[in-house]
Amino acid sequence: MPFLRALIRTTRMLRHTTHLGLGLPPDEDLLLDAPDDRLAPALVAAGRGDHGPAAKALAQTREAAEWENRDRAVQVLATFAAARPEWFDAWQEASPHDPDLLLVKAELAVTRAFASPARAELLREVTPLILAAADCEPRDPVPWRIALDHARGTNAPHTEFEQLWARAVRRSPHHYGCHVAALRYLSAAWYGSHAECFDFAERAAQDALPGSLLKALPVRAALAYLTSPASKQQRIPRERLDAAADLAVELSRSYDPADPWPAEVRNLLTCVLVELERWQDALDQLRLIGPYATSFPWDRLTDDPLWHFMELRGQVRLEVAATMPLRGGPARSDDHYA
Repeated sequence: MPFLRALIRTTRMLRHTTHLGLGLPPDEDLLLDAPDDRLAPALVAAGRGDHGPAAKALAQTREAAEWENRDRAVQVLATFAAARPEWFDAWQEASPHDPDLLLVKAELAVTRAFASPARAELLREVTPLILAAADCEPRDPVPWRIALDHARGTNAPHTEFEQLWARAVRRSPHHYGCHVAALRYLSAAWYGSHAECFDFAERAAQDALPGSLLKALPVRAALAYLTSPASKQQRIPRERLDAAADLAVELSRSYDPADPWPAEVRNLLTCVLVELERWQDALDQLRLIGPYATSFPWDRLTDDPLWHFMELRGQVRLEVAATMPLRGGPARSDDHYA
């Protein structure tokens, strides 16, 4: 009997996998961490050694108080500067006191410190850079997001974390990046617990505005739990994990398909849905993601995020196909031999 069931499962996979690929872009069209339309020209220019468009793009986010866009741009530009420093060096020589330059410089220094065995020592040297960036624009929450990341790397006590958190939310109560930085600090992998992480995420999601990416914080807490070696010691009920995923599914539906803005949230949600074996929901998210794969969360599982994402798409299609009847109609839980 087990052999027959395995045979039927394989037959279902072969029969349905092809049409389940409808709505998924081919592998060759996938993009990893693609910049948005406003930042892409700045990166192209930076690749040629011209820092001007990057400086202009960041200045526009500061002048328009577009803090979420500013935070994303700072992280992308810092990553690019780490790999291709020539344009960034030229920017520093031309405008060493540019407030936007100082912000990217602080982000780059923190990122480099986290990658070093001498993390704590290097991070202590970064403090003046973060404070300088914060002084340049008192309204900007992004330096305080960097400060929260910095606190995590320097083993800052909860009292110091709470002071930084108060400064961050005073500038922007619903800033996604600051909430993510706080969630990381409170995670079981750093200075909190899975329960503390979930409590923080659920409160923030409850208070969030409609369509806010803060609605995805609980599913981010779910990912931390599901991929943690300590999950067996600190159990989170399955209902709470499913509720986090459901909230993120609702958020994802509020955005257009193949929208690059929620791409990371959709990739994150897909990872959690796979961990929960909610295969059809995962396939739905893969269709909404379109070509926009993101390094996170796949880089937590592999050294080649794009390859893993492509492999996962095939796995999800196979799992969905295996639940479908051989002919017509929805699959039933008692449909063992259809």
